[in-house]
Amino acid sequence: MRGRLFLKIYLTVLAGIAILAIAGIVMVALFVDREDRGWVNQRAELLAAMLSGPEEPQAVLNRIGPASHAEIELRDAAGTVVAAYRPAERDGITAFAPVTVAVRDGGTLTARFTLPFRPRGNPLLLLALVAGLTALAAWPVVRNLTRRLERLRHGVESWGKGNLSLRVAIEGRDEVASVADSFNRAAAQVEALVNSNRSLLANASHELRSPLARLRMAVHLHEDNPTQTQREEIARNLGELDDLVGEILLSSRLTHGERTEAFQPLDLLALAAEEAARAGLDASGTPAEVMGDARLLSRAIRNLIQNAVRHGAAPITISVGSTGAMTELSVRDHGAGIPAGEGERVFEPFYRPGGHGEAAGGWGLGLSLVRQIAQLHGGTVLHDPPRDGGTRFILRLPRLDTP
Repeated sequence: MRGRLFLKIYLTVLAGIAILAIAGIVMVALFVDREDRGWVNQRAELLAAMLSGPEEPQAVLNRIGPASHAEIELRDAAGTVVAAYRPAERDGITAFAPVTVAVRDGGTLTARFTLPFRPRGNPLLLLALVAGLTALAAWPVVRNLTRRLERLRHGVESWGKGNLSLRVAIEGRDEVASVADSFNRAAAQVEALVNSNRSLLANASHELRSPLARLRMAVHLHEDNPTQTQREEIARNLGELDDLVGEILLSSRLTHGERTEAFQPLDLLALAAEEAARAGLDASGTPAEVMGDARLLSRAIRNLIQNAVRHGAAPITISVGSTGAMTELSVRDHGAGIPAGEGERVFEPFYRPGGHGEAAGGWGLGLSLVRQIAQLHGGTVLHDPPRDGGTRFILRLPRLDTP
C-alpha cells in the first residue's frame, strides 16, 4: 500500500502542482507579456510625439526622462545620436526589451523602460521553493489517508483468515470511514450467518442421533424377529429423519433469503382453516388477505399448530384477525406454558426447556422456521402468554388492502 497507493496519490499531488506552475508561466508568456509590450509601445509613441515640437530634443529628454524612468536615445535618419537620456542609477535594474518607434524626418526613438517591480533572486528558484513547501504540506495529508487504508486492509485480511469477530476502527467521516462502516456491518452479518449455520449443524447432528439410534435398534430387532410393530417403528423413525432433514434444508434456504415460489394474494383464514382441519381442529376469525408464499405460510401455520398439540394441552384455539396494518394469526393452548424468561429462546433452533435432559430432546426447528418465514414476509412472530395460563403464539403479517 505504501509503495503503491501512497506514491500514486502523492505523485498526483506533485503533478498537479507542476501543471499549475507551467500553466502560470504560459499564461504570463502569452497574455501578460503581450499586454506589457503593448503598454511599453504606447509610452514610446507618447515620447516620440512629445519630441515632435519646436523645442530642442535634448531639453525635452532632460525634462521628461526622470519622470519616464527609461533610457532614451533619439537618432536622425543617418543613425547618429541626436539626444539621449540615461538614468543616473541604472545598474542592477531589470527592464523591458528596447522599443524603437519612428519620429519626424526619418529619425527613430529607442526607449528601454524599467519594470514596475524589482524581482529579487531567480524566479525559478522561487517557484521550486513554493512547490517544495506545497509538497511538504501535502505529505502528512496523503500519508494519513493511506495509513487509514492500510489499517483497513490489514483488518480485512485478518478477518478473511478466520477472525470473524474483528471489526475495523471507523476514523473520520469521509469515504474511507464509510467503507470501514460498510465492512463492519457486512462482517457482523456474515459472522451471525456463520454462527447460525454452525449452531444449526451442531444441534442437527445431535438431534439426528436419537432417531438414528432407534432406527438401528429397530432394524436389529426386525432381523431377529420380523413383526409389524418393528416395521412401523422403522417407518416412523425414517419419517422423523426425513422431516428433520427437510426442516434443515428449508432453514438453510430461508437463512439466505430464498423464496420457493412467487408471492401472491392469500387468504390467511383459509390457510389456517386448512391446516387446522389436518389436525382435527377448527379456525375462526375474519378473512384477511396477505401477500406471500402459500407453501411457506402453510408450513408456518402447521408448525404452530403441531407445537401446540405436542407441547401444550387442549383446548387449542386458532383465530385470525386484523390490527391496524397487520394481520394476526393466534394459536393458543392450555398446557403448562413456557418457563418465565424463555419466551424468546423458544425460537432458537432445537430449543430445549430448562430441566429437560438429553433423552427428552429439543423442540426441533419448528418455531425457528416460523420466525424465518415471518421475517421473509415482512412480519414477525412472538410469544404472548395468556394471563390464565397456557401458551399463545401470534403470527403478524402485513395486511393486503384490497380496493
